[in-house]
Amino acid sequence: MVSSSAVGTAVDQDSLFIALIDFSLFLHGDEQEKKAVAKRVVDGFKEAGFIYIKNHGIPQETIDQVFAESASFFKRPKAEKEALAWTVPRSNRGYTSQGREKTSLVQDKVFVDSLRATNPDLKESFEIGRDDEPEYKNNWPEDPNFVSIMKTFHDTCKGLHIDVMRAIGLGLGLKDGFFDEYTDKGDNTLRLLHYPSTPKEVFVKNKDTVRAGRHTDYGSITLLFQDDRGGLQVRSPKGTFVDATPIPGTIVINAGDLLARWSNGIIRSTEHQVVEPPIPPESGIYPARYSCAYFCNPNFDKTIEAIPGTYASEADKKYPSINSGDYLAQRLEATYTY
Repeated sequence: MVSSSAVGTAVDQDSLFIALIDFSLFLHGDEQEKKAVAKRVVDGFKEAGFIYIKNHGIPQETIDQVFAESASFFKRPKAEKEALAWTVPRSNRGYTSQGREKTSLVQDKVFVDSLRATNPDLKESFEIGRDDEPEYKNNWPEDPNFVSIMKTFHDTCKGLHIDVMRAIGLGLGLKDGFFDEYTDKGDNTLRLLHYPSTPKEVFVKNKDTVRAGRHTDYGSITLLFQDDRGGLQVRSPKGTFVDATPIPGTIVINAGDLLARWSNGIIRSTEHQVVEPPIPPESGIYPARYSCAYFCNPNFDKTIEAIPGTYASEADKKYPSINSGDYLAQRLEATYTY
């Protein structure tokens, strides 16, 4: 059994219970411990669509270094960043200036464009894909240290993605390594995010102002590394949005739309948003917030359809099969202006 100290609660409000799980017991535990942690991971995704993990194997010094490099990148002159601009959905690499992306639950591009024009998200970002992609290249700045750190971190997160998917497979009762053939290429995106400092009056004047609008993630899972500013909220079963408060040393992991489809709806892809931080600023200005999101996807050449065991007959399948890369491109096309 997993000890009580290995499984706790990160969030408990409005019937939203997000587990805090000691992932070291899956990485290094015995067979019984691995199965118990895997079950808790899957239960967490079924119940909330979100979990927190600790003792995940990524050193804090590594994460701190990535955050420092990210902050330094966003301090560059605007023209220098724009020279590295995000181009097309299939690439999904490069810099996105504030107002260019609008996260939303809506998939109609015209409607999303109207939302962007009236109420843009208060953020900028830089997307990094796997560096061995033959067709699409990363828009790297001329900074060898930045490139080296981000390439290494992308690979590090890929390893954790594989491990978490192995835990999900074990928790679902699938054969050992079921997801390995879907994760080996690393068709994932490391996204550096900067939410600039913002006067409180901006949120007061427009109650709909957000740093990132309500949305679900598109892929299998997302690994989220947060600073201590706060603002991430998760939709509860009661329809309210509950603060997912940063906990030092943890990674927040949420299930995405493709994993929900893959599991035939057993696993939840839950709405979330980034809003005004919960603690009012004494100066009247909220400080900048930084986060790093590692968006994990099944290999782009793979077809995603309901996993055997999640349905009794063909009629029970809730979603049609879809190509992973096509699905991601469709969602990104509706989100960005380009």
